Amino acid sequence: MRKKIKAQEPAAPVKERVMPEYGEQIISLIRSNCAPLVMKARLEDYHEQDIAEILDCLGLNDRKKLYRVLDADMLSGVLEHCDEDDAGAYLNEIDLEKVPKVVECMETDSAVKVLKQLSAEKRSYIMELLDSEARNSISLASSFAEDEIGSMMTSNFILIHQGLSVKEAMSALISQAASKDNISTIFVSDNAGVYIGAIDLKDLITARQGDSMEELIISSFPYVYANESVDDCLENLKDYSESSVPVLDNGNRILGVITSQSLIEATDEALGEDYAMLAGLTAQEDLEEPLGRSLKKRLPWLLILLGLGLVVSSVVGIFEKVVSQLTIIMAFQSLVLDMAGNTGTQSLAVTVRVLSSEGLSFRQKLGFLGKEMKVGLCNGAILGSISVILVGLFIFFTKGESLVFAFSVSGCIGLSLLLAMLCSSAGGTLIPMLFKKMGIDPAVASGPLITTVNDLVAVVCYYGLSWLFLLQIMHF
Repeated sequence: MRKKIKAQEPAAPVKERVMPEYGEQIISLIRSNCAPLVMKARLEDYHEQDIAEILDCLGLNDRKKLYRVLDADMLSGVLEHCDEDDAGAYLNEIDLEKVPKVVECMETDSAVKVLKQLSAEKRSYIMELLDSEARNSISLASSFAEDEIGSMMTSNFILIHQGLSVKEAMSALISQAASKDNISTIFVSDNAGVYIGAIDLKDLITARQGDSMEELIISSFPYVYANESVDDCLENLKDYSESSVPVLDNGNRILGVITSQSLIEATDEALGEDYAMLAGLTAQEDLEEPLGRSLKKRLPWLLILLGLGLVVSSVVGIFEKVVSQLTIIMAFQSLVLDMAGNTGTQSLAVTVRVLSSEGLSFRQKLGFLGKEMKVGLCNGAILGSISVILVGLFIFFTKGESLVFAFSVSGCIGLSLLLAMLCSSAGGTLIPMLFKKMGIDPAVASGPLITTVNDLVAVVCYYGLSWLFLLQIMHF
């Protein structure tokens, strides 16, 4: 006899938020006195996304009413449009007898993510109640790491065997379509289960009785292996627009498919993570994240940057004599540092994009580094020349200094800009390349890190040139 578990879990909190389109209509309908069948029929006129959007605007009693009215298929679709944390909280509110049916109707990858939000005891209990197909699919997907493509696959696909006639293939399609809705692409395997190719649904429907099935099979259809990394698969599949792509095991047998929706979600998550890393965060944050968790994500890089900042300050201290004799150069320190930081960040952004989208050879990497340094050199020459003129005139007219002194200082600033921007372009390109070579995500070479490193380079260039040119050569 199975051990009973409490069906009730802490309710998801009601949040204040902007009402989505149709939101008021859906909420009014749920709170009305319509008969359950009438309410269900009317709710089916709305997209599941619209219903998902209003769940956190409802109270617990209204949500439970909705759970009872909707069938398992539609309710699973609603949960799939929720954030996985919210979906897990809502699943805890549904009557325990209905939960297995809802999970069975969900895409495998979504079911895996949502079940992870439940307690181990409740998750184990629900798994026991699932039908064998759903249980095996979820167990298989759960066996892969989160960064492997197998964790994102679903068993919602049509598979037929090689050697069938057109009529037999149509019969196999119809028999499977009752429980599968991803039918636009039909996958083909041999009798041993080895993947052969795919057939477009339109080609099968329009095929004639005597046509050979072999002519309909697309043997060059893209596929991925279950233990490949998600990032590598996204890169390989980005140029294809297929609604689903087969996922194979190491024996080339088809285990499942990854849908275009899953690819879009994975791409969006990857972009969000890269954006977070470029901002110096260890992971993404959301609006309702607790203070402690936000601090945990931000502090690691900030501590590293604090250490680098102290190094920059120490370097400035080395040039204390230069500052004491030429106090005017302090006024233009931020000009050199800011431009160096901006240049390095631009090179970083371009390099991360190139490294994530293209497999570059060593020669290509050298060529790309050379190109970025040329860009930095040209920009530095242009901006440095402008600075020589503008800063020189500014010092001459506003500070009352001699023309020689004014343009000696501005010339030093212009030369510092050129050198700092050249070095920053090189650093913004080389650092992410080095990280990539070490097997670390190049986005980890975050904007704040590059900026701080470039500050160090710019300080050395600026004060070093000031000491050499203005004190040692010009003897000011």
